Amino acid sequence: MKSPAFNFSSAACSKGARHLWIVIFIAALVALPHALLAHDIPNDVTVQAFVKPEGQKLHLLLRVPLNAMRDTEFPERGTGYLDLARVDASLREAAMVWIADAVEIYENEARLPNPQILDVRASFPSDKSFASYDAAYTHVTGPSLSNDVQVYWNQVMLDVLFEYPIHSDLSRFSIHPGLARLGLQVITALRFLPPDGAVRAFEFVGDPGLVRLDPQWYQAALNFVKLGFFHILDGTDHLLFLFCLVIPFRSLRKLIPVVTSFTVAHSITLIASAYNLAPDFLWFPPLIETLIAMSIVYMALENIVGGIGVQRRWMITFGFGLVHGFGFSFALRQTLQFAGSHLLTSLLSFNIGVELGQLLVLVLLIPLLHVFFRYAVAERMGTIILSALVAHTGWHWMLDRGARLAQFRFVWPALTAAMLASAMHWLMAMLIVAALMWYVAKRWPLKFPLGQASSRDPLKISTAQVHSVPQGLETETGGEI
Repeated sequence: MKSPAFNFSSAACSKGARHLWIVIFIAALVALPHALLAHDIPNDVTVQAFVKPEGQKLHLLLRVPLNAMRDTEFPERGTGYLDLARVDASLREAAMVWIADAVEIYENEARLPNPQILDVRASFPSDKSFASYDAAYTHVTGPSLSNDVQVYWNQVMLDVLFEYPIHSDLSRFSIHPGLARLGLQVITALRFLPPDGAVRAFEFVGDPGLVRLDPQWYQAALNFVKLGFFHILDGTDHLLFLFCLVIPFRSLRKLIPVVTSFTVAHSITLIASAYNLAPDFLWFPPLIETLIAMSIVYMALENIVGGIGVQRRWMITFGFGLVHGFGFSFALRQTLQFAGSHLLTSLLSFNIGVELGQLLVLVLLIPLLHVFFRYAVAERMGTIILSALVAHTGWHWMLDRGARLAQFRFVWPALTAAMLASAMHWLMAMLIVAALMWYVAKRWPLKFPLGQASSRDPLKISTAQVHSVPQGLETETGGEI
C-alpha cells in the first residue's frame, strides 16, 4: 500500500511537469514568429545585373535585396541595427552561397570556374548608381556606408562585384541565372556590355534557363522555331481558328493554299510589329484580341451557312491572318530580347515554327474528322454542330474581350507629321497587299475540288466524272454525297 506522502509527491511532480510543458509551449509560441520572420521568403525580388567581358576577365555586377539572403547571420548592434563595420564577411558569405553558387556563365559552351569576389557593399534601395555600369562599378569599389548609419539588415541592398577568368572578351557568352530561389517571384534585369559597346538588355521572370547573350544566327533560329511551334499549340484561339478552317476542307492538299495565306498574312504584321510599325496605343492589344474572337465567330458561321470555295476562303483567311499576326507579336514581345542581332532571322524562324505546328494540327485533325463524319454523324450535320460549338466559344470570348476594350477611352491621335507618315506607310502596304491578292486570284484561280470543275455548275460534270467517284460525288466542302 502506497503512503500518502508518496501520493502527494507524485501529484506534485505531475503538476510540476504539466506547468513545465505549459511554459515550454508559451515560449515556443513567442519564439516561433521570430524564427519564421528570419526565414521568410520574400514575395517579389528584383535583381539588377551587368555582364561585361574585358580583356581576359569578365565582371558580373549585381544588386540583390539583402532580405533574400536567408539563413545568414548578419552582425547587429544596439537594438537590431546592422553593424556596418563588421558586416563585410557576412556579405561575402551570402554572395557566395546565394549568388555565385547559383549563377552559371559559359564561354563558348565551356562553363567558367567559380568567380572571385572583388567587392561587396551594403546600399540603400534609394541609391541610383545601378543606372549604368560605370556608376555601379564606381559605387561598389568606392567607400562603404559609415557605421554611424542606423539601418536594419532587411532594409538594405547587397551590391557585389564578381570576376571570372576568360580567354577573350570576343568569345560568345551565355548565362544561366539560377536566382529563382531568392523569392516567390524574381525579376532579373540584366544588361550585357560586349566590347563593341552595343548594350543588350534582358528581362526575365524566374529561371529562364540558359540565356545566350550574343547568339549566332542558327542558335537564334532554332530557338525561335521551337517557340513558334509550341506557341501555336498553346494558343487556344489560334487553334480554334485553324479548326474552323479544317472542318469544311478535310484534305491537306486542299488546305495548303488556305493555311499558307494565313501564314503569309500573320508574318507581315508580326514583322511590322517587331520593327515598331504597329500602333502603340493602350487600347490596341484588347482591340486585336476582340478581333481575333470575331474572326473565329465569323469563320464558324460561314461553315454553318456552307457553300464555301477555296477562292473565297483563302482571301478571307489572309485578312484575318493580318489580325492574328498582331496577336502573335504581343506574345513574342518579351521573347525578342533573346534574338540578339538576328531580329529578322528570328521572326522568320518563329513563323516557320508556327507553320510546322499548324501542319501537325492538320495531320491530327483531318483523320479524326474523317472518322467522326464517317461513323458518328452525317457530314453536313456534323459540320453545323462542330461550327456551332466553336461559334459559341468565340462569341463568349468576343463579349468578354469587348467589355475590356470598352473600358478604354478612345481618343483620335493628333494629326502630326509622324502620324501621317506612319498612316501613309500602312496605306501603301495595304495597297501592295491588295494588288498582290488580286494578281494571284486572277493568275492562279482556285476552284474546289482542285483540278475539277465546280459542283455549282452541274452542266460541266461529265458522265465519266460521275462514275469515276465510286462512293459518290465530292462536295465543295470536301465530303461526299
